[in-house]
Amino acid sequence: MTPKVFLTGGTGYIGGSVLHTIVTAHPEYDVTVLLRKVPGAFSSTYPKVKIVQGDYDSFDVLAEEASKADIVVHNGNSDHEPSLSAIITGLLKRSSPGFLLHLSGTGIVSDWADPTYLGKLNPKIWSDIDDLGEISSLPEHALHRNTEKMLNATIADHSDKVNIAIMCPPDIYGRGRGRGLAKTWSAFVPFFVKESMGLGGKVFYYGEGMNTRSWVHIDDLMIVYLKVVEAAAAGGGGFGWGKEGYYFAGTQEVSHIEVAKASGKILKKHGVIKDEEPVQVSTEQLDAMMKLPRFPKLARYMFASNSRTRPHRAEKLFGYKGTAPTLLESLEEDIMQAVKSL
Repeated sequence: MTPKVFLTGGTGYIGGSVLHTIVTAHPEYDVTVLLRKVPGAFSSTYPKVKIVQGDYDSFDVLAEEASKADIVVHNGNSDHEPSLSAIITGLLKRSSPGFLLHLSGTGIVSDWADPTYLGKLNPKIWSDIDDLGEISSLPEHALHRNTEKMLNATIADHSDKVNIAIMCPPDIYGRGRGRGLAKTWSAFVPFFVKESMGLGGKVFYYGEGMNTRSWVHIDDLMIVYLKVVEAAAAGGGGFGWGKEGYYFAGTQEVSHIEVAKASGKILKKHGVIKDEEPVQVSTEQLDAMMKLPRFPKLARYMFASNSRTRPHRAEKLFGYKGTAPTLLESLEEDIMQAVKSL
């Protein structure tokens, strides 16, 4: 039977790439996508994809479409509780168990809130097999903790009715697959370039600059997504769901000082800055960056924290490893696109 897939966030960087990946690999799937605004060329690009209009606050629309879908792939705002609640409500109305792939992120294991390792290398490396107990009991300030708690509660109460996979990618790089109909680039590089310009054209680091994060190319991330979607379409057998349904996707680690040094060379090469050498910023300078009312210390997370993870589940299930160019190999294209957008 042809699986019915309902996808949200279809014009986002990840969601647009997931949509394109699914439709390209499996044109036989019955795919419906939630769109707040429909890009002009969307229907001609994806003529078989059904469109329902709404946003993450369209509770009834989300619940109705989830109830009709065999597989829901929920992208976009990882922290948005009403949309997740609506999708779970809809899936629980199904006569047979459905599948949910929810986008979270390794920000949940970032050490940004603890000054101990800001700007320093944290030796802790998180496993999506060995550390699930610790991940499920992280403190309330952990990013994405609110929605992961909702998912964990659903797993505890309704594992017989909903099969859940928490997709937890690290920082992502590379051009998205949305064919110009979706956001094409990830967040880290544009933010770093923008803040460097705000420092008078100086790439920067905090502390020792040895804080280290996991990374994945968008193309490699799509391998994980497609494998999990295909497993759901086949009934879920052999893959992890519920308590075992946690998927990291990092393929490499890079320290912030490595990113800063490589960025400085690229920006100088293209005449954007004059001095390629990174400068050390103070705590006050760091905290003055990227001010958001709901996340006043966002720059600590972006530029000074550690978030080191290993995709042990994907490695075990299907021999997952990175095949795309590395971050440092791809950085020039990402940086120059960020410069252009400024």
